[in-house]
Amino acid sequence: MSRRYLFLTVFMGGMTTLAIEFTTSRMLQTVYGTSNIVWANVIGLVLLFLTTGYFVGGRWADRNPSPHLFYSLVTAAGGSSIFFLLLTSVILKSASAALATFDVGAVAGSLVGVIIALAVPITLLGCLSPFAIRLGVRNVAEAGAISGQIYAISTLGSLLGTYLPTLFIIPLAGTRATAVIFGTILLVVGLIGLWQVGRKTAATATVASLFLIPFVAWGLGGTLKTAEGQIFETESGYNYIQVVERGGCTYLLLNEGQAYHSYYCAAGQPERVSVWSMMLAAPYFYAEPPQVSRMAVIGLAAGTIPKLYLQAYPEAHVDGIEIDGAIIQAGYDFFALRDERIRTIVGDGRYELNQLTGNYEVITIDAYKVPYIPWHLTTVEFFEEVRGQLTADGVVAINVGRAPNDRRLVEALTATLQQVFPSVHTVDVPGTLNTILFATVQPTNAADLATHTPTHPLVAQVVGAAVSSLQPTTAGDGVLFTDNRAPVETIVDSLVMRYLLQEGLAGLPSVNEQ
Repeated sequence: MSRRYLFLTVFMGGMTTLAIEFTTSRMLQTVYGTSNIVWANVIGLVLLFLTTGYFVGGRWADRNPSPHLFYSLVTAAGGSSIFFLLLTSVILKSASAALATFDVGAVAGSLVGVIIALAVPITLLGCLSPFAIRLGVRNVAEAGAISGQIYAISTLGSLLGTYLPTLFIIPLAGTRATAVIFGTILLVVGLIGLWQVGRKTAATATVASLFLIPFVAWGLGGTLKTAEGQIFETESGYNYIQVVERGGCTYLLLNEGQAYHSYYCAAGQPERVSVWSMMLAAPYFYAEPPQVSRMAVIGLAAGTIPKLYLQAYPEAHVDGIEIDGAIIQAGYDFFALRDERIRTIVGDGRYELNQLTGNYEVITIDAYKVPYIPWHLTTVEFFEEVRGQLTADGVVAINVGRAPNDRRLVEALTATLQQVFPSVHTVDVPGTLNTILFATVQPTNAADLATHTPTHPLVAQVVGAAVSSLQPTTAGDGVLFTDNRAPVETIVDSLVMRYLLQEGLAGLPSVNEQ
């Protein structure tokens, strides 16, 4: 048996292991989201199954150190990666439909199915490294060197399996095709190895592998998810993106699809109070009539906020920052985002904001969605950078999630904002679990909000709703978010778990017109 080919096999095994991990996590995010809890569970399960594989593979290698058995394991790992990851996609499609109707039993059952499906290929992949060491070591004197080489080669493969699917293959081909690509590579490597050591076994394995072809053709067909009125779906480097049409309007959904992130009505935006339109109240906390000529949006999505502002201030110009370029493209294609007054910027909100020239009357931040909150957009230092981009009478408006009886996140962000801005005002958006925090560069009085009589109908409606929805501004007790310490995930995870324990899955707010 060629030792070089053995090393190549180990490299491909390491690459496939990480590719499966990332592909599985991307599949899961379409139903369960991309919170730290989901990532921790995926990584934990992979480590558990690898541990099992290391143990079993080492025992098999000592009992039967046969190249036939080794390459049979490689072939089985490749074939099972294809089969079980495509099966996982089917299971998750059912879970998505169950989640839409809050069928807790079906969702939990789907999760168990995914765990079982993940166990088979990962355990088989874990068997490869100890088995390869047993085959590669020909005398005790070289045991350390060979072991080190095999683990180094496997880790190099894992490095490629980390970047190749996430940066290139998943955005270009999707998760299901990615599973097929990496599984097929390992399957072919295993079959070639079998042909080197035993043609009879290789011929049997090759014929058996052909039965995967119709399953692959079936598994790659159709959409990842099916939603009412769905007209588009794609996978980017950051998100699973859906566009749906309902009631004459177009809506943007991301990942698990439990909230709208943008909307567009071709017949005209509905004049109603929403999370996005409430941002229009931002400049009215000053006593003087507001003028908005420049604004910035962090968390542009498909552009709902800037388009609402441009209705009220047609001469304004907007710099919109969105980390996911595929969402902006969906905005161009389905949400009429193309407007010479809106400059779209693809990149991280904090970094890109610091590249701008400032002098904004209004900055809105709509990049928080419980439980996915980028902590670096919540700190004292970040808000100092935001203030540096505002005019002398500027204001920042931030959309923050909460639970019915749990305002800890809102209060912690209030305390953080008060370290930078002299006045912070709190407005609960009617009919939602969202709070808008308005922080002004100059000291302001919430009572001044009621003195304005905007001429634009939607703005007048929003200002009136903001006046009636003002809440006492309460700072959290001793919780500040800084670049050194920002326990955002701790608060959010606790908030979500407490809410689910009290209300259950059925208590989650359904997708609605925010």
